[in-house]
Amino acid sequence: MPRIFDNIEKSLLPALQETLELSNRADFCVGYFNLRGWKELDSYIETWSGGKNHCCRLLVGMQKLPQDELRQVMRLSKADSGMDNQTAIRLKKKLAEEFRDQLMVGAPTNEDEIGLRRLASQIKAKKVIVNLAPFGRTFLVFYIFHCFLITTWAT
Repeated sequence: MPRIFDNIEKSLLPALQETLELSNRADFCVGYFNLRGWKELDSYIETWSGGKNHCCRLLVGMQKLPQDELRQVMRLSKADSGMDNQTAIRLKKKLAEEFRDQLMVGAPTNEDEIGLRRLASQIKAKKVIVNLAPFGRTFLVFYIFHCFLITTWAT
């Protein structure tokens, strides 16, 4: 059953944690990924074995800056040329810079460092699989959880 969270009356984090407790796999599609915030969820993902059917797939969108939108509108060729390797590499570097900028704000705590190290180890163990979605400025945010329910019938 879909639920909508506004973080005013209904807070998303407790619902994510509660649902992750019952899940063995998850798909997250987000427009922004807070690296330091991952520590609020990492312990739930840590229990999963990793790999295709026991991981958290994280699709991170990138917002277009106003100057990028202007360049696209004003370019000479209006034909959509698709994504080439050079553009993909440039976008990956841009996202890495955005993540670096996140980490440069404020003084990191020990908990922040532990959370970031756990995220790195979860990525290496394929418990978290991160992909980039350079779709443009509109981006749908959703969370899908996969659970195995075992029911025992009493007669």
